[in-house]
Amino acid sequence: MSNDELSGTREAAQPRMIEEIARYWNERIHDLEMTDRPVGTLGFFNDLDEYRFDKLRYLPKLVDFGGYRDRRVLEVGCGIGTDLVRFARGGARVTGVDLAPRSIELAQANVELHGLGGRADLRVANGEALPFDDDTFEVVYGHGVLQYTADARRMVEECRRVLEPGGEAIFMVYNRVSWLNALSHVMGVGLEHADAPVLRKYSIPEFRRLLDGFGQVSIVPERFPVRSRLHTGWKGTFFNRFFVGTFNTIPRPLVRRFGWHLMAFCRK
Repeated sequence: MSNDELSGTREAAQPRMIEEIARYWNERIHDLEMTDRPVGTLGFFNDLDEYRFDKLRYLPKLVDFGGYRDRRVLEVGCGIGTDLVRFARGGARVTGVDLAPRSIELAQANVELHGLGGRADLRVANGEALPFDDDTFEVVYGHGVLQYTADARRMVEECRRVLEPGGEAIFMVYNRVSWLNALSHVMGVGLEHADAPVLRKYSIPEFRRLLDGFGQVSIVPERFPVRSRLHTGWKGTFFNRFFVGTFNTIPRPLVRRFGWHLMAFCRK
């Protein structure tokens, strides 16, 4: 097959993959098992916010959600709007896009139930083809999205395109060389959404190459073991009672590069 034929095959496959990804996420709500409240209620959204930021205790330390007042913030892959609500509470003018219509419906309910509907513009859209003009936003945020998209480089390029000169982009991907990736193999525990149509993990050099179009890039490995309600039985007991405490006795500088999440802070 010629290079032109291969290129044509990839172009033809791309819309089908986007549809498959949209279908997958439209049928799922991340961390749904962590609440028994009716879907779409204020209690439901608050439960998932509490669980997310208990699990990701590092996130509000690295991202000052209250520090973007009156700034134009785009979240790509906003899901049900958990992080978007935090930005809006801090006074940011937020726009959220997601491939999944159900996610956007729930995100809309989330911002409205928190009295923030006037600060949010929510749309079903593809992060690889953003429906915005160049230089529209001051901040672009995509936490845990690039690893699940069909063409991560295209999404990064789109995020950079809609970001104004000097603007800030924040991304997170999974670290292939991490404690959790290793532990999942040893204990036979599947990673979150391991059945997704696309799931990539990156080393730090690979992630840096993905972001090479930005003028400045700082990568911070994060997410180290904390007690979890997700696992039960002997695996949960081992993880919570033994592994978490033992791992966290190791001086952090020695294990920093093995954090499960790679956070990138970029400037255009």
